[in-house]
Amino acid sequence: MQHHAYVIAAGKEEGIRSALAHAEAMLGIEAKGNPDVVILEYGLLTVEDARGVSERASGAPLRGAHKVIVIAALRAYHEAQNALLKLFEEPPPGTFLYLVLPSLGGLLPTLRSRVQELTQQAAASSQSAAPGEAFLKGGTEKRAAVVKKLTSGKDEDARRLMRDEAIALANSIEAALAERGVEKHAHALAELATLRDYLYDRSAPVKQILEHLAVALPKI
Repeated sequence: MQHHAYVIAAGKEEGIRSALAHAEAMLGIEAKGNPDVVILEYGLLTVEDARGVSERASGAPLRGAHKVIVIAALRAYHEAQNALLKLFEEPPPGTFLYLVLPSLGGLLPTLRSRVQELTQQAAASSQSAAPGEAFLKGGTEKRAAVVKKLTSGKDEDARRLMRDEAIALANSIEAALAERGVEKHAHALAELATLRDYLYDRSAPVKQILEHLAVALPKI
């Protein structure tokens, strides 16, 4: 049975790459330059955004028989997820939907029941670990730049989004280290797991956690 709605737990870039790779393989289409492949990126997915997604999905494919819509967000309000329920349950004929989020912890059960989860194993391992691998390969200055980028939020919403990005980075670093040997990097993986748990605490200092990771993690 061919599913029509999928969810991917990943950072925006790797999640979008995974969605497009899956759509190309499943539907036999070329994503690049295809007007029927729509990529929508958001920070906080609002009700208004969700309604806009539904409007974009309502049009018929311009070329061929299929239309692909990738919705990548750092966070989706529950109201926005509710607004997507009808679309994900019964999209227009020939339309395939991909929802990309850093984590599925905030996904409503009603929406989760309408999608099939695509794991990062479905994509190339180099794609799933790309941000983490870049962080591990980077020197002091590059790691410091990443930390600065993820801790420069000027208001509560921005800081919440950056915390989600930091969690996605930690997941990607874990994938990159595990690929190079769980036993070899057991200490780093254990420390990473502990600090990532702290990131889920909204009161924990993201900057201090990331600065510690930047110093403590090995360079590969």
